[in-house]
Order: sequence, then structure tokens, then C-alpha cells
Amino acid sequence: MQDLLNIKAVRDSFIESLNNAKTLQELDEIRVKFTGKKGDLTLLLRSLGKLPPEERKETGQELNKLRDEIEYSLTQAGKKIRDFENEKQEINERIDVTLPERGRLSGAFHPVLQTMHEIADIMQGLGYSVATGPEKEEDFYNFECLNVPSWHPARDMQDTFYFADGTLLRTHTSPVQVRAMLEYGAPLRIICPGKVYRRDNDVTHSPMFNQMEGLLVDKNVSFSIMKGTMTEMLNAFFGKSLKSRFRASYFPFTEPSMELDIECVECSGNDPHCRVCHGTGWLEVAGMGMVHPNVIRAGKIDPDKYNGFAFGIGLDRMAMLKYGIGDLRLLFDGNISYFLSGFDSKEGGKKC
Repeated sequence: MQDLLNIKAVRDSFIESLNNAKTLQELDEIRVKFTGKKGDLTLLLRSLGKLPPEERKETGQELNKLRDEIEYSLTQAGKKIRDFENEKQEINERIDVTLPERGRLSGAFHPVLQTMHEIADIMQGLGYSVATGPEKEEDFYNFECLNVPSWHPARDMQDTFYFADGTLLRTHTSPVQVRAMLEYGAPLRIICPGKVYRRDNDVTHSPMFNQMEGLLVDKNVSFSIMKGTMTEMLNAFFGKSLKSRFRASYFPFTEPSMELDIECVECSGNDPHCRVCHGTGWLEVAGMGMVHPNVIRAGKIDPDKYNGFAFGIGLDRMAMLKYGIGDLRLLFDGNISYFLSGFDSKEGGKKC
């Protein structure tokens, strides 16, 4: 009779412990307490041999029943706790597919590419189309068609990257102008943005840089049309009216040839110590001129019926001027922290 009372006490103790258990770890502790090597139920099972024969059967049956109850109860309680924890985890980690997307941070254009797009938009608004051509070019298009004789310094190996087969990396985007004339004829209005290559590398020069050239071929094209086009484009790009001046120059593919200077975008000529214009008040931004008849003729267009003008600007330099970038090499070193920080004040830059 005493053993049956002990069984009841063990059952009551187990039920109380089970009701207070909240975690799987607590269930394992209960399992050890009652069914482990020194557990309460285990000690009772070991005491069966000490009972009188007439009491062993009934006590053994009760102990086996209690063991089954403990194992079943622990299994069910464990399943209940696991289900609760899984449901809680699902609530915390679930994704509501009906919610609007959070979106993602978008990238930004490189300053040079941004400059290219801005100027292209301006020129397209003036009726120009965009034309492109190969960066690995033939000597015929890069020099011969542009009225550059074989003895011209631009052909020197110090300036041009040549390949063994006689082709080269284009030194300007002017070859696109000739290709466009051959393909479309006249009248023609195009801009030619792209990478060009020369043997040069310092603070203000890079062996690879970006140009945009423009070409207008039509009847009765005047020098004043060229001046008005360039002035309109630059004023629109910098967002203000700038003083400009045209200086005589020489390019083999234009005649007459000019270079265009604009007032300093940093100091407007009022600072003798300006880091941009070095106190001169002027910035050289473009070369241009009336297209040489030989170039028009190379494009299979009659120079007696059509004439035109062409211009070229350095997109890298334009980006540096507009966004206050003090060193050309910053455009190519791949370190975006300089731009993300709004430029280093030590470089005299301003936010892009």
C-alpha cells in the first residue's frame, strides 16, 4: 500500500512540474528528474524486487502505467511547445506580400557620363542626332579623311596608340563625322560622344578620356551660326549666361579654325588667385571651325553646294568645371567616397 502511495506522489509531482514547464529545456530537466538513472520513477522500479510477491504485480502495473503517462505527456508537451515557438517565429519573420515594396537605393551616373547626357540633351534640343563609331579605328578615317597629312605631328607614336596591323585607338571622335557623312549624306546634324585615346598622363591629361564632337553640314552655313550654337550650348550646360571669346587657331580639318574661351565659372574673372583659371578669368573649353572642303569631299558631299562647321569639347574637363573636381585622376581611380562625401574641401571641389 505504501508503494502505491509513493506512485501517486510521484504522479502528482510530475503533473505539477509539467504544468510549470515553458521551454523544451525544462521538459528535458523533468524527463531526467523522473525517468533518469536516479529519477523518482526509476527508483520506484528498482524497489520492486524488495516487495512481497503478492504486491509486485499490482505495483509493477501501476509503475508501467505511470511510465507510459510520463513519456506520453512529455511528448505531447514538447510538440505543443515546438508548435508555439514555430508559430511565434513565423509571426516575427513572416512577409506580407500585400505590402508595398520598400524599394532600393538606386545608383547614380558618373560625373562624366552625367555631363555627356546633359550636353547630348541640349544638342538634341537644337536638332542634333547622336552618332557613334568604333574605338579601334582605321588610319583612313582617323587621319586621311580629316585632312591630316602623313607628316602631321598627331601621327607621331608618342601621341597615338597603334596596333601591329596598322589600325589604332582613335585619337578623337572626328572619324564618326566622316562615317556619318558617308552613310547619311547632307544635310546633317550630329554629335559624336565617346572615349578617345592618346599617349598622355598627368594631373590634367589621361591616356583615355571622353570627347563630344559636333558636325553640321548644310547649305549656306555661317560662322555666326557656329558661334550661336556653342554659346547656347555652354550657357544651358552651366545654367547661366557666360562671357565668351573666340581665338584664331589651327586644326587641319577646319578652316578657319577657332578656340573658344568662356569666363571662369568659379570666379568670373574677379579672383587673381582663382585655382580654376589661375587669375586669367578665362577657361578654354572647345575647339571648332568651318569644316575643311577636303573633309566634306571625303564624306562624298559636294563642298561647292554644302559647307558646315565642327566642334570638339572634352567631357572630362566639362565635368571638372561644372562639379568642381580638382584632379582629373579622381574621375578614373574608382574611389566613389570622394563624390559621395560631396568632394573634399582641400581639393576645392563642390558637391556634385
